[in-house]
Amino acid sequence: METKEELLRIIDVLNDTYESEEAWYGPSVVEALRDVTPKMAEVRLSTNTHSIAEIVYHMTTWRIFVVRKIQGDVEFDIKTEDKDWKKIPIVDEFEWEAIQMELSLSQEELISELEKIESDAFLEEFVPGRDYSYYTMIHGVIHHDVYHAGQVGLIKKAIKGMRLAEDDFGAFDDRSEFDSGADYY
Repeated sequence: METKEELLRIIDVLNDTYESEEAWYGPSVVEALRDVTPKMAEVRLSTNTHSIAEIVYHMTTWRIFVVRKIQGDVEFDIKTEDKDWKKIPIVDEFEWEAIQMELSLSQEELISELEKIESDAFLEEFVPGRDYSYYTMIHGVIHHDVYHAGQVGLIKKAIKGMRLAEDDFGAFDDRSEFDSGADYY
């Protein structure tokens, strides 16, 4: 009888990385995004950096890539800059909600596809059109999430340190705990 113990462990790690309140390394993706306002989501710290909104879009894009590859789509790829790092110059409340919802839906779809797999043997198969295994790709999306959650945290911390008008960031502009040891970033 085939087992899927490793797949179940991977699903647990994906869920912890995405939404756990107790991820061992620090804030999960959902926690990192929790208090980001639309105005904060559009901020670029410099001309050669990405905004939080662009980072979330990028994360979603690669999650969709993973889902499509698990589904066996040989042709699907991310070849253009706009598909990978779409420029999002202005983020209103509706757009920010939509960007976050797409990320959430990509998590649900990814978990759903993994739950359909019946055996850990799938993890050793190679991804269509790539020279790496599903195991490597799925762990890659976990690492990708952790990396970008850290970026979001650094951007948020930098924004806290900026001297910005209170109406730009609302309650987030309160820097009373800026130097406390509570942040992970």
